[in-house]
Amino acid sequence: MSTSVKPGPRERLLLAAQELTYSQGVGIGVDALLKEAGVARRSLYEHFGGKDGLIAEVLRRSTTEDVERYRSTMDAAGDDPRDRILAVVDRLGVIAADPGFHGCRYLAADLALTDPDHPGHEVTREYRRTLRGLFAEEFTALGHARPGFAADQLLLLVDGLLAAGATRPGAGHAAAARDLAEHLVGAGRA
Repeated sequence: MSTSVKPGPRERLLLAAQELTYSQGVGIGVDALLKEAGVARRSLYEHFGGKDGLIAEVLRRSTTEDVERYRSTMDAAGDDPRDRILAVVDRLGVIAADPGFHGCRYLAADLALTDPDHPGHEVTREYRRTLRGLFAEEFTALGHARPGFAADQLLLLVDGLLAAGATRPGAGHAAAARDLAEHLVGAGRA
């Protein structure tokens, strides 16, 4: 006979907020978050100091998971940096075409969190710095003359693909993004 252990209030809040802020946005009400998590309001303040702290922690948690997915996608593509970069774009094209896709959680958070001092903004900036670093490493290995600049371009391509996938579903963005990425990995090689 096995017994399952129900996660504690902190974990339930994180799980509920991760799901609801993605599907409904960071403007989701506190009451909805508490109801979904099945916790008292006190738990929110004890564990996160309030909704802002919860949002920042959800973004931090998502960053860890998403960066690992980028790395896994690149690793599965092998050692050739060209293949690794294109695998990221291909994978994001599949994700952006999924009917349940609601866009990039980081871009959505940045747009919705109007307070420039909200702690979530530092998390989204760190997320983008991390991705830029991953991409720059691949462009360096590729022998690109300007790996940092190419990484910035790829980051723009990723943001555009994910935004287009959320706002104009089914419009063939994956093929367009792949074509642009192929151009990007071919340009600037030493």
